[in-house]
Amino acid sequence: MSEQSGPPVYGGANRHHKPKPFAPVDFEPFAGGADPARVSEAAHLAAQALVRRGRDSDDPKITRRLVKLADEQGLEAIAEMWAESPARSLPGALWRLYALRAATMQNSERISVYFKAGRDTAQVSHVVAGAAEPPGADEMKQMADAILSGAFDGDFDVALERSAAFCRIVALGQATLADSAEHSNEGHASKLTRNSHQLVKTAEDLEHAANAWRLGELD
Repeated sequence: MSEQSGPPVYGGANRHHKPKPFAPVDFEPFAGGADPARVSEAAHLAAQALVRRGRDSDDPKITRRLVKLADEQGLEAIAEMWAESPARSLPGALWRLYALRAATMQNSERISVYFKAGRDTAQVSHVVAGAAEPPGADEMKQMADAILSGAFDGDFDVALERSAAFCRIVALGQATLADSAEHSNEGHASKLTRNSHQLVKTAEDLEHAANAWRLGELD
C-alpha cells in the first residue's frame, strides 16, 4: 500500500500540488523515481524532522496539520520524499502510514467491506486496530485519522502496530472475498489475493518498524 535531490520544499507560490491519482481499492504501491544517496539522506532527515515536530508539540492543531499533510500538499509530494525508502525505516514507515490513510479516505466504502469481511476472523487485530462499531465508511476514515495522529501525539510504535493490524484485517477480508469470487470472477479473485499478500507484507514491515522504534533503531 515513488520518489530530486535535496530535501523537498513546502509552501511558496510555486509549490502547489494536485493530489496524484491513487489506487486505494487495492493499496497498490507507487513505483518509479530515482533513489540516489542524497535523496535517501533527505528522506531520513525529513522524516525525523516531521516526527520530532509532532512529538515536541502538544498543540492539536499541529497534529491535524501533520495528519492532513498529504491532503494539502498532494500524495505525490509525500511519495517524492519517502516512497523509495526501505520499508523498514522511519521514512518508509511514514510513507506507509500516509499511503494507507489516503487509501482509506479515498475509498472508505470499499475498505469497510474488506474490513467487515476480515474482522470476525482477526479478532485480536480488530481490537488493536480500534475501529468503532459498526465499521462503516465513516468509521474507517476516523480510524485512519486516529492512527496517523497517534504517530505524532501518542506512541509511535503503537501507531505502527495499529496500522499493521488494520492491514491484516483488510488483507484477511480480501482473501475471504477472493475465495467467494473464485468461481464467478477468477480475475477479480486473483487480484484480491495478490493485494491481500501485499498488505500482509506491509503489515510485517510496519510491525518490524514498531519493534525497531522501541529499540531505538528506527531511522
